[in-house]
Amino acid sequence: MIRPEPTIAYLAPALTALESTFVYDELLALEREGVRVVPVSVHRPTKYLVGHDDLLVRTQYLYDGGHLRTFARSLASCLRLWRRQGRSLRWLIADIGEVGLFRAQGWKLIYQYLVAGELARILVENDCRHLHIHFAHVPTQIGMYAAAMAGIPFTVMAHANDIFERGLLLARKAERAARFLTISEYNRAHLERVGVAPARLAVMRCGVSFPVREMPPSRQRRLSCRIGTLGRLVEKKGVDDLIRAVGLLRDRPCRIELSIAGDGPLRGMLDDLVASLGLGDQVRFEGSMPHAQVREWMDGLDAFVLACKPDANGDMDGIPVVLMEAMSQFVPVISTRLSGIPELVVDGETGLLANPADPAALARRIARLLDTPGLGRELAVQAEAHVRAEFGQQVNVERLLGHMGIAIRQ
Repeated sequence: MIRPEPTIAYLAPALTALESTFVYDELLALEREGVRVVPVSVHRPTKYLVGHDDLLVRTQYLYDGGHLRTFARSLASCLRLWRRQGRSLRWLIADIGEVGLFRAQGWKLIYQYLVAGELARILVENDCRHLHIHFAHVPTQIGMYAAAMAGIPFTVMAHANDIFERGLLLARKAERAARFLTISEYNRAHLERVGVAPARLAVMRCGVSFPVREMPPSRQRRLSCRIGTLGRLVEKKGVDDLIRAVGLLRDRPCRIELSIAGDGPLRGMLDDLVASLGLGDQVRFEGSMPHAQVREWMDGLDAFVLACKPDANGDMDGIPVVLMEAMSQFVPVISTRLSGIPELVVDGETGLLANPADPAALARRIARLLDTPGLGRELAVQAEAHVRAEFGQQVNVERLLGHMGIAIRQ
């Protein structure tokens, strides 16, 4: 396995956010491999991760202290590095020519270029040999200029919203990157359709760590069945569809209890929906849940359901890591035929799939899973093996190290 040089920088939109589990888990896994990582975040999150105080202390934030302080600090860094800016300035001029100087996005690029000066200062002062960027929108618009100023290669990991709803300058970004990675074959096909050269692309999964455990014994038959979902309470998570599906199953002999972990702007609307359907005694809102508690919560579920769908703006999930986590714990999963999800949840093999935004179809899948003896156990065993082989953290960290090694050698 090709190893990169000892120090790399790691950039994400909100690196230390409670919901950025897959990002900081990957960072920590790289450090366990002996790589020194300099963590950098574009923003400070509103809710911080729990249990990683050292990472919180080490992380540096680019947009920090308000726009005026960010501007002044970034401008000073740009001026100190003026001799290094030939290539990055050429990129900026070309990019503004494409998006338009007199459009809002053109002015945003100029501001992001200045912020890139502050990131470049961090890269140079820490002797970073490589920059890895999560998300292909704002972090890459800052990171690619910073890498050029610092004279180092960079890789990008594209996810979902950053290429579908906010996909700006994607072909240029991929051309400049040492490798442009994305989480699914679905995403790769989309990137090729919008003009990204296939040779620049590679699929790499967001890896999940595995608990030390074996397949649990068959659950005792109970008078109630507990299903769960976890995620931010926003339209694309389809929690409203799941609640309606539970309403359609209210007359089953096995009473369904739905546990909803997460919080968000739709909480009030979902509360009203539960009340209007008369499901107050079957649906429980758990609120935001620290990642350390998620595994224990999942252990109490008969099934995990994620009813993903596109929202009104076209934003949608890629391959939700929470599905991988459930599958790694032998919890049977149900989701939807959307984006890259069928690459993880293979219908009838590693889980069950319904069409997005179809509560009746979702209800039928839930009923099938709960009513078919042995089906949940069969799906869970195959799901765990699939996740371990293709989506395991260790195998994907090794892939990432390989991509970084190639980048550093070029």
